[in-house]
Amino acid sequence: MNKRPLYFDYAATTPVDERVIQVMVQCLGFDGNFGNPASSSHAFGQEARRAVEQARGQVAQLVGAQAGQIVWTSGATESNNLALKGVAQAHGSRKGHLVTSLIEHKAVLDTVKQLEEGGVAVTWLAPDADGLISAQAVREALREDTFLVSLMLVNNELGTVNDAVAIGEIVREHGALFHMDAAQGAGKVSIDLARWPVDLMSFSAHKIYGPKGIGALYVGDRARPRLLAQIHGGGHEGGLRSGTLATHQIAAMGAAFELAAQSFDEELAHIARLRNRLLEPLLALPGVCINGSATQRIAHTLSLTFNEGEFNPAALGDSIAFSATSACNSANNAPSHVLLALGHDERAASRTIRLSLGRYTHEQDIDEAVRLIKAACAAAPAFWATPT
Repeated sequence: MNKRPLYFDYAATTPVDERVIQVMVQCLGFDGNFGNPASSSHAFGQEARRAVEQARGQVAQLVGAQAGQIVWTSGATESNNLALKGVAQAHGSRKGHLVTSLIEHKAVLDTVKQLEEGGVAVTWLAPDADGLISAQAVREALREDTFLVSLMLVNNELGTVNDAVAIGEIVREHGALFHMDAAQGAGKVSIDLARWPVDLMSFSAHKIYGPKGIGALYVGDRARPRLLAQIHGGGHEGGLRSGTLATHQIAAMGAAFELAAQSFDEELAHIARLRNRLLEPLLALPGVCINGSATQRIAHTLSLTFNEGEFNPAALGDSIAFSATSACNSANNAPSHVLLALGHDERAASRTIRLSLGRYTHEQDIDEAVRLIKAACAAAPAFWATPT
């Protein structure tokens, strides 16, 4: 049996924590908590509803929200669609103006492009040299008819962290709503929605050691009357998202968020130590540079660009599971739109790798990854030689 590669792609997805799997399995099978949470007339449904509401509270607890402000979705992509389309539709025939950035996840970019095609005016902000969207850039982009600003909390390729509070205060003062995609932020950034001036925030379970196919949207008090549902059918989730609730996935997401809260400080310190162990020898290699701010970032995600002629990504073979870009770009074999927005050309983007660390990364994994990357650098001349 072939040895599995080292896993350095936690930003794409995380394995489900074994403790989360146990919670999930308990909601399957006849002897489990399999009832429909909407079946309030008998014990099976009531038990399932209790599991759903417990999970709602667990998610809310990690991010400083109230349980009633958490709306279940199928993932951050749906949450982004609900936030953006739901607010735009509630805004009505006035169309209006929306602000976002060029380095958002495709779930936001493509949704905003559809709104733009429908008549909504859009300002596409470029990142600064550190891969950040500044509060001043947002202030300058606001117009009288701006009704929504949508920016990610943590960039999924760079690991950079936008200043949610500074930006949110400007947006709130203007009177618009502020949405943040926090799929990469939950469990990695201390989020306090009770104090942050953020109206809508998207989450995904599979980025935080929960299962795929389940997520949530935080809907603050300012946003709820200005948000229209995108899926209709039974009035579930306070009328914002119809569909039978998947108790097993929801309970698992709640467990994953609770575990993240319990181990938050310890896990961040662990990841920071591993990041330093990885980054120090790699930055000592000739021509290697880190993309994005060196300080305003999470420790989990690193985007590294190598000089031409000094790195052969093919030499890594099946030894390391990493990304050259986000998973959505990889699926289309397209260069990273984030790196292009930072000023890289396609060749530089092709010499960039994203290494992301997580709960199951060990020191020996770091040391072996450094060895393999150094070997890939030694193999570079043959890779970059001009064909004869």
